[in-house]
Amino acid sequence: MGLLRPSLVMLLVLIWFFWLPQLRAQSAGSTRAALDALLQDYAYRAFVHPRTGIPFDGVVPSNPGINISAMRLRSGSLRSRGVAAYKEFKIPMGVVVQPYVERLVLVYQNLGNRSSIYYGLPNYTYLAPVLGLLAYDASNLSAKNLSELDIRASGLPISIKFSNVTLVPNGSVAKCVWFDLHGFVNYSDVSSGNICTTFQQGHFSIVVESTATPSGGGKKNNTKVWIIVGSVLGGLALLVLLGFLALWVQGYKRRKKMQQMEKAAEVGEALHMTMVGNTKAPAATVTRTQPTLESEYVP
Repeated sequence: MGLLRPSLVMLLVLIWFFWLPQLRAQSAGSTRAALDALLQDYAYRAFVHPRTGIPFDGVVPSNPGINISAMRLRSGSLRSRGVAAYKEFKIPMGVVVQPYVERLVLVYQNLGNRSSIYYGLPNYTYLAPVLGLLAYDASNLSAKNLSELDIRASGLPISIKFSNVTLVPNGSVAKCVWFDLHGFVNYSDVSSGNICTTFQQGHFSIVVESTATPSGGGKKNNTKVWIIVGSVLGGLALLVLLGFLALWVQGYKRRKKMQQMEKAAEVGEALHMTMVGNTKAPAATVTRTQPTLESEYVP
């Protein structure tokens, strides 16, 4: 039982190190999915007297820093005409909806000062708020927790023209960032006029890599400290794993040796032991045949 404990602890440590990043990613994905579901509900509530092709702004009581809007469209009209302007988005002709629905709702999100909370990017700084564009089925405008439809531009891409973008720091290069519905992050170049493009729905913004500046020196120092601490903890964890591995190998060798001795005992003949001085030694159990003198056979 004692030999199993190091192996169990080593397994738990390995699970912690290899599964922790995945667990964090899954947790972030669950939080974003819950936010999308909440915003879809509030956006649909804005359809008091719905009209096709008209955006209706909604209200998010629990997150006053977030702005939302909803626009109901016909799938055929979206593909043949597109949408000239929907907030910061411009949707060209040729957008295909899968699975096909007769009517859909495009839900617009502007996460404002909550952008970095829901879409944190290590080593990057946001120059613009995160904007979202998601498509849902419009057959029931009172429905909740709807799954997103898949919309893709088959010709020209969808463009996003960001407004109120923070100036790019000297020496930095602005990048478009796109978060798809599966949590993957993609980067691309920013076009003139702070425009980003996409062929799919998701969440978008403009970012720059975090750089060392006089005002941000503390952040860089903190980052260095965390890197050092992480390296030390990683080294200690490695030593612990090696120690557990060594204990396991010793236990395995001991068990193997015991098995070999038990097998040999089962196959071989048991020897009786006797004391020779202060030392035990094997002793024969059968007396050797006594010699016979030739004279004993003489008549």
